[in-house]
Amino acid sequence: MTTLFVRHMVSDYKNWRKAYDAFSSVQRANGVTAEAVYQATDNPNDVTVTHEFATLEAAQAFIKLEELSKAMQSGGVVGTPTVWFTQKV
Repeated sequence: MTTLFVRHMVSDYKNWRKAYDAFSSVQRANGVTAEAVYQATDNPNDVTVTHEFATLEAAQAFIKLEELSKAMQSGGVVGTPTVWFTQKV
């Protein structure tokens, strides 16, 4: 199992969350088997999300989706997200 972590700043968490929730069908259609959202304790607009995939290749393909890029932009993501992949051992 591979977990994709994405940390980014958003302009407004409530607006971002609406866009994120609306994207759930695209997540499922592209191999996301589980997901979670975290906020920094000192800044609700500092958001980290995790998405689990069966393979690293599926996670890497997901992060490259044009649909994802557009959703992040419309959701108010500020700047360039920090992205990393992990394997459960």
